[in-house]
Amino acid sequence: MFDWTKVETDEQIKELCALAKEIWNEYSICFISQEQIDYMLEKFQSEQVVKGQINFQRYQYFFLEEDGENIGYFAVQRKSDSLFLSKIYIKKDYRGKGYARKAFVNAIIPLAQEFELPKITLTVNKYNFASIMVYEKLGFDRTCDVETDIGNGYVMDDYIYEYTL
Repeated sequence: MFDWTKVETDEQIKELCALAKEIWNEYSICFISQEQIDYMLEKFQSEQVVKGQINFQRYQYFFLEEDGENIGYFAVQRKSDSLFLSKIYIKKDYRGKGYARKAFVNAIIPLAQEFELPKITLTVNKYNFASIMVYEKLGFDRTCDVETDIGNGYVMDDYIYEYTL
């Protein structure tokens, strides 16, 4: 049975960061270097950073679960005019089975509605073709592109997508 659980405790954050490391190292290597993956995990998905995002930056993290097993996770950030879908990652063996759609329809859209926000936005690497296809199938529209300097000589080269509720 598919479900999602809010990440709130230190133990859950530790488990989330381990899951992030597993998924990012397996998936992101297709379009960014191992050095950049390591840097980004430390900068964006370390325990200390995730705690700060939850406590001070209005982020909410959720495990995606199938039959009690954590198969992925997503994170959203409440902004003044939109819900920012910061992350959605699913383990390799569970991709392509509709879990992103289930999370989007059953969890992410209702969160935006709960917060009375008119749209959901996200950024995605321009070379992350599989994720781009998923977002477009879900009804997201590409609005522009952006390059963000994240330090250490790395740049995130992304498209911005928007879903209007």
